[in-house]
Amino acid sequence: MRFINADKRTTGLALPLLALRTGRGPCGEFPDLSSLAGLAKSWDMDIIQLLPVNDTGWQTSPYSALSAFALNPVYLRIGDLPEAKTTEAAEATRKAEALIAEFGRSAKVPYSMILEAKLGILADLWNSASAGEEGEKLVEAVEAWARRNAWVKAYACFVELKRRFGGKAWWEWPEYGTADESLVDTLWGSREFASGTRFRAWVQMRAFEQFASACAESRALGVDIMGDIPILMNADSADVWFRRTLFDTERSAGAPPDMYSHLGQNWGFPLYRWDAIERDGFSFWKERLACADQFYTMYRIDHVLGFFRIWAIDKRERDGFLGYFMPEFTLSYPDLDALGFDAGRIRWLSRPHLPQGAIEEAMSGLPWQLRADLLEKLFTRIDSEPLYLFAPGIGGGVEIASIVRSSVEVSGRGVEAESAANHCVDVLVSWWRNRTLQEVAPGQFVATWEYRETQAWGSLSVHEKTRLEALISLRKGESIALWEKTGRKILKVLVASVGMQACAEDLGAVPHCVPAVLGELGIPGLRVLRWHRSWDKEGAPYVPLEEYPEESIACMSVHDSTNLRQWWEEEADRLAVWVVAKEASRAFASTSRDGGLSLDLPEAAPQILGPDAALFLMRAFSTARSRCVVYPLQDLLAASALYREANPADERINVPGTMSDTNWLYRMKPLLEELGADEAFSARMAWLSAGRR
Repeated sequence: MRFINADKRTTGLALPLLALRTGRGPCGEFPDLSSLAGLAKSWDMDIIQLLPVNDTGWQTSPYSALSAFALNPVYLRIGDLPEAKTTEAAEATRKAEALIAEFGRSAKVPYSMILEAKLGILADLWNSASAGEEGEKLVEAVEAWARRNAWVKAYACFVELKRRFGGKAWWEWPEYGTADESLVDTLWGSREFASGTRFRAWVQMRAFEQFASACAESRALGVDIMGDIPILMNADSADVWFRRTLFDTERSAGAPPDMYSHLGQNWGFPLYRWDAIERDGFSFWKERLACADQFYTMYRIDHVLGFFRIWAIDKRERDGFLGYFMPEFTLSYPDLDALGFDAGRIRWLSRPHLPQGAIEEAMSGLPWQLRADLLEKLFTRIDSEPLYLFAPGIGGGVEIASIVRSSVEVSGRGVEAESAANHCVDVLVSWWRNRTLQEVAPGQFVATWEYRETQAWGSLSVHEKTRLEALISLRKGESIALWEKTGRKILKVLVASVGMQACAEDLGAVPHCVPAVLGELGIPGLRVLRWHRSWDKEGAPYVPLEEYPEESIACMSVHDSTNLRQWWEEEADRLAVWVVAKEASRAFASTSRDGGLSLDLPEAAPQILGPDAALFLMRAFSTARSRCVVYPLQDLLAASALYREANPADERINVPGTMSDTNWLYRMKPLLEELGADEAFSARMAWLSAGRR
């Protein structure tokens, strides 16, 4: 491991920077990082893991960035800017200080309001500072910085255009929707755009300076900063707009169906064209990591499985059910013909065949005129049989829903037919998914995720099922070898390109080739207590903490899961976890006293996780064999009755697959300054960290 504390077992904390509450800003800001590092060091912690800090515009998710490079202006501390030190900037400074009183005390972070206010103040500062003779020097400095950071020109042009076009996505712009280097140079050199583009570049220059300074101060204290590099890019981003040839915008990434999401997940992010990226020498990814290398000593690769294979979904689909892995070896017409499936049988397997009764049931609540209209638009009848195929032009659930709902709107029925339309869409889309094979390219097929549950599969003979399943298994096995080759090739290039230590978020259904490649390249994976179990054994027992891989990062919860308290009280197998903790506690001098710290613990697993029990569980987890153990900030605060929220659900950062006013807006209850002054709490945190020594 190539980070500061690589020579010892380390303890760390994880958080979104936005979540910090201080008396110096309306939300967490770049300079707060060095203060947090000082606090972490006083707790004998050596790592701070951050969620992404890229510019996401008005989106609260840090994984929906406008740029792979640009930092979010919401984290800038305006009062620390050189331009805020002049007498002319007194009003802007006053406004910035007023934001603390206005927004700094709310339970959740009012992200959009803070961002809007800061951008307004920054614009005033820029307009004042860039005027006159001294302003020319500032503009020259911004120009020089842009030459050293070439990405900023496309980013600045993109954001300025997005502002001018009312925040619309680039594919909805009336002009400039197709970008290249020539267009960016033209816009950057245009007098009309100069003020807006230089303002955005100046904001980035100052953001980079503040963040780099805070990270350098943290490193000087001996604290590693682990950044987060999302694998995917927002479709509406400067990178996809400007580097279109590197992205496949006809498909989006997601996840296959699982126990948490029967229909899978559709994240809406475009795929990479890895062949184009490789021809370009992987320059986009090398530039991206080189940019991050200015700040971090470690980085977390989000969804590392995506470098091996990605769940690809046609952009016309609503969910992730009919996705498929890319790359993947497919089944061809000759393959299927050799098994005795002619063209008609292949059509039966790969295209849903709807009985007339199913269509009538789906449209039962709609007026007969609408039924006739939809039957013509959506279906093709098979000869004179009471059996239908979806029309050739139908490409996915999005189109089915659009056609049904637009027809209802045109009919003027409004709310009266809305419920019937929703029922119709749900039934028809469920039939759309009902196929054994999916044609992913002309004459190329893959088995759908639940192919054994389909109408066509049920009609096959035992002999046909056996032969087809054997072919599907063969292709899956061949694909695993392909995934291993793909992941090794990409990750080997990335790991060698920078000095940061790569770490991997390798959760989910992980093919056996993934840990092998990660181990080969020295990339530690993630081990989350609740999911690190022996799933192939009866009762799925937890893996003993002493059996965690040494080259791994262990944690009790992550930003997409329930936190420790909520998991314990709502989801956990409490008895089994308590037994694991008791076993681990044998490493302590006693289960209730260690190093002078006294804990009030019940003998049996408690239903409600009090502060002492939370600290006990975390201390027990600290005995994991993993080189690094990282605790989410809200889990650490759970060890204090004063600093924890009354309802643990209020401390959850994100609920995947949901749209919520609270997702990504978590803010810690205490001020950072309070934590620094609390000697008793610091002693509890130091005792926790001592479990790693």
